[in-house]
Amino acid sequence: MRIDLHTHSTASDGTDTPAELVRHAAAAGLDVVALTDHDTTRGHAEAVAALPEGLTLVTGAELSCRADGVSMHMLAYLFDPEEPALLAERELVRDDRVPRAKAMIAKLNALGVPVTWEQVARIAGNGSVGRPHIASALVELGVVPTVSDAFTQEWLADGGRAWVEKHETDPFEAIRLVKGAGGVCVLAHPAAAKRGRTVSEALIAELAAAGLDGLEVDHMDHDPGTRARLRGLARELGLLVTGSSDYHGSRKTVSLGAYTTDPEVYGEITRRATGAFPVPGTGGA
Repeated sequence: MRIDLHTHSTASDGTDTPAELVRHAAAAGLDVVALTDHDTTRGHAEAVAALPEGLTLVTGAELSCRADGVSMHMLAYLFDPEEPALLAERELVRDDRVPRAKAMIAKLNALGVPVTWEQVARIAGNGSVGRPHIASALVELGVVPTVSDAFTQEWLADGGRAWVEKHETDPFEAIRLVKGAGGVCVLAHPAAAKRGRTVSEALIAELAAAGLDGLEVDHMDHDPGTRARLRGLARELGLLVTGSSDYHGSRKTVSLGAYTTDPEVYGEITRRATGAFPVPGTGGA
């Protein structure tokens, strides 16, 4: 089995619609794919409706969190999307995205970059607006050559010249909420230093004690040495180890299935979840 547990669609900051994403996942030879858009489950229904035969969909979301001043992401799998407490927190995070984006645009304008809200909104479409959409606008304007080049201290990285804080969930609260909704929690790309500051191993140990289920180890932003270190940490803390592409369509160079999760780990994730179940494809629309 080939299992990719971290992808994004146009419901957040990917470039594939949810329907396109599941079709591309099947074409890439995946057996299981998780749709984990940022702070939203809005793409799930479309993905389910288009799900090809032979492909299983894991519903999820990537939750925006912050601890000790460090931004971090929590992959939440197979939770009840209508559970009131988790739904309210996701909406709080999502509703803060527009004013935050407009404030970042204002900072860019002050730096002499002629980006506009209309341009960013066009790029975001119906998705939850975020920094990748602003980064794409900078690429369109010729300010940076690629989206990744916008995520530096010069521009959009945490603490960068055009960065603005947004509401982010305390990770311990995120674990409590996801568990309360019957879901499973995996810390996304925990050592992706190129994105900015990363959380300490001591904090990861505290999160494990609070109910964290796993670490996303095999990821494009982790070099081989980092993966080996994280595997050792996961073993020490009794955490599951996952691998995922973090696919964003054409917004990133990584391909679907570039990194995958062991079938036994996937089986354990499904055993732990009580809020929702994987959806087997029956042919799609």
